[in-house]
Amino acid sequence: MSGTQDRPLRADAARNRAKLLDAATEVFTTRGVGVPTEEIARAAGVGVGTLFRHFPTKEALLEAVMVRRLEIIATGAARAAADSEPAEALFACFRLIAEQSVGKTAFAEALAAAGVDVHTSLRAPSTAIRDLLADLLHRAQHAGTVRPELTLPELLALLVGANAALEHAGPTPTARDHILTVLLTGLRPPEQRA
Repeated sequence: MSGTQDRPLRADAARNRAKLLDAATEVFTTRGVGVPTEEIARAAGVGVGTLFRHFPTKEALLEAVMVRRLEIIATGAARAAADSEPAEALFACFRLIAEQSVGKTAFAEALAAAGVDVHTSLRAPSTAIRDLLADLLHRAQHAGTVRPELTLPELLALLVGANAALEHAGPTPTARDHILTVLLTGLRPPEQRA
């Protein structure tokens, strides 16, 4: 991936990289991918030179934000799978993926327009998340807490739809939570819906 280091970063450099990724995630998600890199550096409280030492191009920064989102999903999903019963783990994973996917389409389009093959760089983490979802779905269905006829491709399609719905709902947390609650309630067998 562009912008990664071959050796471990010093503590201050690692902090600056994390601040840049936090700021870029927030700014790109709320204001779009057209925001100049100078504004990202300013939001992170670092100089533009620091930004370009970590991410030589805006595309490298966008790609790093997408990879980081997938890492957050993978970590959160693994934690949910270990700490929760199957349906709750699946639902927590679904929510996390939907929430982390907001703005992803614009990121992917910007990278594609710049000639970056985003599918190649995201293939490994995406496959790991898909495999975990398949396992969680199977376990929840085996426990009888998720509709038995639901397939993994259908679950993935629902995630795509949830992402579109959340983007359409905008930043209102109540509306976003309601959308996800309705979707997740529909995943339960009819006799278990409250």
